[in-house]
Amino acid sequence: MILSVSATASLSYGVDMTRTPAFTDMKSPRQIVMVGFNNHQILDIVGPMEMFTGASQTGDNTTRYEATIVAHKIGPLSSTGHMRLMADRTFESYTEADLRQIDTLLIAGGVGISTAMREGDVMKFIKRAAPHARRIGSICTGAFALARLGMLDGRRATTHWEAVDHMKTRYPNIDVEEDALYVQDDHIWTSAGVTAGIDMALAMIEEDYGHEVTLAVARRHVVYMIRPGGQSQFSARLIGQSKPPGRLGNLVEWVGENPNADLSVPALAERAAMSERSFARHFSAEVGMTPARFVERTRLDYARQYLEQEAKSLDEIFMAAGFASAEQMRRSFQRCLNITPQAYRSRFRAAKGETA
Repeated sequence: MILSVSATASLSYGVDMTRTPAFTDMKSPRQIVMVGFNNHQILDIVGPMEMFTGASQTGDNTTRYEATIVAHKIGPLSSTGHMRLMADRTFESYTEADLRQIDTLLIAGGVGISTAMREGDVMKFIKRAAPHARRIGSICTGAFALARLGMLDGRRATTHWEAVDHMKTRYPNIDVEEDALYVQDDHIWTSAGVTAGIDMALAMIEEDYGHEVTLAVARRHVVYMIRPGGQSQFSARLIGQSKPPGRLGNLVEWVGENPNADLSVPALAERAAMSERSFARHFSAEVGMTPARFVERTRLDYARQYLEQEAKSLDEIFMAAGFASAEQMRRSFQRCLNITPQAYRSRFRAAKGETA
């Protein structure tokens, strides 16, 4: 999912987001407009669109959303999966009145986003449509289009894990959350790679229609209403089990098995027989994250497991998982999973058909 946008870096598309979007009639189906282009990642489009259309298939005969794929021309769009999707409308076909009817504007990702950004049609349409849309979202590397338009400046956002470092370097004014499946900052949403668009779409549906409708959609499609874990999909304990190369492999494995031990940098550096500075540098290089982030991941993994599988109280869980307090655990859940531990337990068990 490597992205190259250097060829267009000098251009500016600033979007005026000061206008109040025109809200659609909530008694009518909400209009979902997906921006497509050639060489898109097909699940970036199909995944969210299936969730939105599924919200009208919950047994109550309510059409909640109408979905449209818009591109530079009507007809087939190629994907990196060697399949084609049909664009329903062209960018040019949208009048100002049409734009005011957009409820949610979504931008797909994939290797073709770089070319789409250079050619300009995609960017011009987003620039036209964004001030009118009630809500804006990107899937995967589609976030780079929003970033180029300045729409993510000063905001929290995420993208595909392979492109996180590039986004951080290219757009330092964005607070990039590298492990989030999706991030909501006011009316702008961004999601991580590929299937994370499904997670984001479900969260949008819940915002629009509540828990029960969203749960029905998730059950029908046999997906988690809230997926455990972050976008990296490699937990701290899996890193430990795979033993990253280098002299810290055994220590990493030990940390992954002992979440409630003293896992401060001084204690870990002493265990590794290294100075704190040298330890922190080598750990980040070999593991791919700082010691503090790895420890947080480890403890979060254990806390999630307890919330999913056991009837421990929150006080018992924060101690068993190694957090200093229930509040520290709550902050970690909010930062990494965008949810509280209580809500995580309730929604995870509801998704499995259990009583919280």
